[in-house]
Amino acid sequence: MFGWLKSDPVKKLRKAYDQKLEQAMHAQRNGEMRLFADLTAESEEIWQKIQQLEKTAAQS
Repeated sequence: MFGWLKSDPVKKLRKAYDQKLEQAMHAQRNGEMRLFADLTAESEEIWQKIQQLEKTAAQS
């Protein structure tokens, strides 16, 4: 009944993913390649979580 009040975890993760990619882009532009690599790795972890949630949602 109140399902529309629940927050969507995939939406939150996508927002975090986009923010990480943007931070990584700025780090790359500034020549901070170590930070770029770290942020890219973090964004890949977030992407894996998104994929898992979407897979479980599709199976339900």
